[in-house]
Amino acid sequence: MRVLIVGSPAERARLRAELEGSAFEVVGEFSSLSQAEASAAASDAIVLGRRGPGLTRSDRFTEPIEQLTAREIQVLELLAEGLPNKAIAERLAISDQTVKFHVASISGKLGATNRTDAVRRAVRRGLITL
Repeated sequence: MRVLIVGSPAERARLRAELEGSAFEVVGEFSSLSQAEASAAASDAIVLGRRGPGLTRSDRFTEPIEQLTAREIQVLELLAEGLPNKAIAERLAISDQTVKFHVASISGKLGATNRTDAVRRAVRRGLITL
């Protein structure tokens, strides 16, 4: 997944280090969200450092969504790790049918078309970090 990282120089360095060796490719770095949004860099998600004076969210990222439950956030974090339903079920000690239910609920709440889209939208909204 191609990502843009946003934050102070120290936050961007921390994010780069965290993403190194993962399935995420950093394709741009910016000090503000508005700069990242205005860039022509082709990316799948924007990863934000801690919020500061230069980090504001645009209307595009603050559209109201139904709150995710704590369990849905757990499932979403495991989706972001690339785990299949069966592995998520084992980790959370629930059935894979329950995982399917949670994934469908997450997708509906975020307006996502598939698992990858759900993770992308969650990262953009700051619901999970990578």
